[in-house]
Amino acid sequence: MRRKSKQKEKTLRTVSMVCLAVLTVVSFLITYRSRGDGLSDGKAEIYSMPDADKTVSRSDNADDAPSDSKEKAEGVHEVSKARISVTGDVIGHTALLKAAYLSKNKYNFDFIYTHLKSYVSSSDYAVTNLETTLGGSGYSGYPAFNSPDSLVDAIIGAGFDMLLTANNHANDTGYQGMRRTAQVLGKKKIDFIGTVANEEDKRYLVREVNGIRIGMICYTYEGRARDSKGYQYLNGIMDKRTAKLINTFNVRNLDEFYTELGERMDAMKAEGAQVIVAYMHWGKEYSLEPNSAQKKMAQKLCDMGVDVIVGGHPHVVQPMQLLTSTADSTHRTVCIYSIGNSISNQRKEGQKLNTGHTEDGVYFSFTFSQYSDGRVTVSDVDLLPTWVNVYRNKKTGRDVFEIIPLDQSVADWQKAFSLSSTSAKDAKKSYDRTMKIVGEGLETCQKSCRQAAASIVSGSDLP
Repeated sequence: MRRKSKQKEKTLRTVSMVCLAVLTVVSFLITYRSRGDGLSDGKAEIYSMPDADKTVSRSDNADDAPSDSKEKAEGVHEVSKARISVTGDVIGHTALLKAAYLSKNKYNFDFIYTHLKSYVSSSDYAVTNLETTLGGSGYSGYPAFNSPDSLVDAIIGAGFDMLLTANNHANDTGYQGMRRTAQVLGKKKIDFIGTVANEEDKRYLVREVNGIRIGMICYTYEGRARDSKGYQYLNGIMDKRTAKLINTFNVRNLDEFYTELGERMDAMKAEGAQVIVAYMHWGKEYSLEPNSAQKKMAQKLCDMGVDVIVGGHPHVVQPMQLLTSTADSTHRTVCIYSIGNSISNQRKEGQKLNTGHTEDGVYFSFTFSQYSDGRVTVSDVDLLPTWVNVYRNKKTGRDVFEIIPLDQSVADWQKAFSLSSTSAKDAKKSYDRTMKIVGEGLETCQKSCRQAAASIVSGSDLP
């Protein structure tokens, strides 16, 4: 009886041990699956166990996460960002030539950027529009602009990284002038887009800024319909050689433009461009609102996948707008239709507009952020109104032209920029004019970009 009893006890112990082992395995599997780790792409996740002599909390220990996915442990986060800034037209008026003149063929334009320079240097990549040519000797102002090469030296000295060269004055000194402009810029090692020195050169630029690859392209409108021979008009008829050196579009045949732009966007993406910026020279001069052609083209560029549109040519500031693609509702485009003049002699008194808007411009900035999951988005936009101040230097007896940054963080513009009381008042009027035009659109774009960036980090994936 004792032997049978012992055998029975041994059998029961064996059964108990087996049951306990099964329960342990089941418990482990349940725990394993309940952690949400399970299988990923058909492969089991592998975990490393914490040291036996340490107390580990799952809530704050990275070992709880898959070892091959730091992203799951930390969440999506910003890994780099690039702030791009753009200011408007640099127009080589005769008054600026006189102000910069030193001696025969020697000019210095550094005074233009005395106050703006620090803002330019704070950007990761700064751009401005060169609305003149570098045709060599025989300098002239309106209507056929030809400026000294030293104008570019002042622009580079202020910290700018790129010039836009496709505009309605790019043909002012003809084929030789357009080609020489590109050659001089190449020698001075400043980026430029819109025109080229040779027909076979690329018509766009892809630049890596803080690890983000940005595709950029610049176009200007053609002034009228092409003639019977197909010649293009750009402040004068362009010959066939000249037309091959500049990016243009004709509003009478936009399908041709969209096809060409699409091909160039594909080429930029093939070179690794993660986002695309289009600089457009368009619109009606001195109009405070974009015309129907601008609006139509901006929407089409948004639909094509352009991320930021920066416009110029009207010589006044025009509104900002946030566009939504009709092809992909999750894609949005920041558009400012015109950033106005950067530096010019278009003073209120000499303009038919007679409102001061031609003295106004903006230093427009947009920030691209790249995230740990590879996405790149416009995460923020900002805008600094600018105003052109002109005063007489008592020592030299010459006028001085300078860009005044109308920064609200500067407590006293008059003192900070050595303005007369009249100029200080005019600066305030300029600020009010500009903000009246762009304020609402700026707020909308800022809110949308910041929300989109926050949603990427939070994982909510809001449009």
